[in-house]
Amino acid sequence: MPLDAIEALTTRASPLALTDPAPDAAALAAMLRAAGRAPDHGKLKPWRFIVIAGSARNALGQVLADALRKREPDLPESAIDKERGKPLRAPLIVVVAARLREHKSVPGVEQIIAAGAATQNILVAAHALGFGGFWRTGNAAYDNEVKAGLGLHSSDAIVGFLYLGTPATAAPPAQPFDHGAHITHWTGPPDRGAGP
Repeated sequence: MPLDAIEALTTRASPLALTDPAPDAAALAAMLRAAGRAPDHGKLKPWRFIVIAGSARNALGQVLADALRKREPDLPESAIDKERGKPLRAPLIVVVAARLREHKSVPGVEQIIAAGAATQNILVAAHALGFGGFWRTGNAAYDNEVKAGLGLHSSDAIVGFLYLGTPATAAPPAQPFDHGAHITHWTGPPDRGAGP
């Protein structure tokens, strides 16, 4: 039975390792429906979801390896092999990108944030449905060769590579969150005459 919203939000964590089974078609559809409910100024729906499973993960690994070799030609082959193997860390990957467009009242940063909110919704929905996931970026997310390999434009922003599957190893225990250290109750502008 799926978790309720507050439980899913407050218990989600990134597992240390993922394995089969991956979310099936129905679970993935539910996650993407959740993604589509992210806040979206201007209703631009800037997000793009690229679903990668099975042998396509090997093809993605080759794209990542080729791009890394081009960025850093002096790296040892062991580093290239490590990069090539990254997509095999999970049975399912969803690459989330923002297709940025000019808009008079919705700057690009807001479109990226909307895609980020969609990404978070996928992770929380995966957790609520009994799956695990973790969010990665790294230099590959900003590499135009990687974008081209995924069918994206150089002007698109890869918000994250979501690795999804069944947790093989539980996430480390969450550290207590001190809400008070992160909250300010604003009551008005500071008194400018009081000095620094």
